[in-house]
Amino acid sequence: MAFTPNSAKLAAYRSTSVHSGVAASDPHRLIVMLMDGALERLATAGGLMKNGTGSAEKAQLLHRAVAIIDELRNSLNLKAGGDISRNLDSLYDYMCMRIMQANGSNKPEWLDEVSRLLGEVRAAWLAMPAQSRSQL
Repeated sequence: MAFTPNSAKLAAYRSTSVHSGVAASDPHRLIVMLMDGALERLATAGGLMKNGTGSAEKAQLLHRAVAIIDELRNSLNLKAGGDISRNLDSLYDYMCMRIMQANGSNKPEWLDEVSRLLGEVRAAWLAMPAQSRSQL
């Protein structure tokens, strides 16, 4: 018997899986999930740019990546976070600007730059000591 994936059912499964992961996650893990979502969308959109296909899908993916990075930015506590939060705020703003420039100029290397920057932030976030995570 051949298996033919039903995209609607697959999408529903993925949505349920993500939603259940969000419901069970602590704040530290939620930030990682947001970063992972942005990185996934950037990689897919970059691939579409390199292949010269899917301009509507590419635009939608990049729009969603910007929205996710905006959520990361909105989660910053600029008063309590001091210089680190202010620097991240500026970095997230730069990332969003660079994504929009990449979309308009069709420059996948600019998406690679954003992915590298966000990957570095993600690595630092994951390296956060467990005792510091409880303060989130």
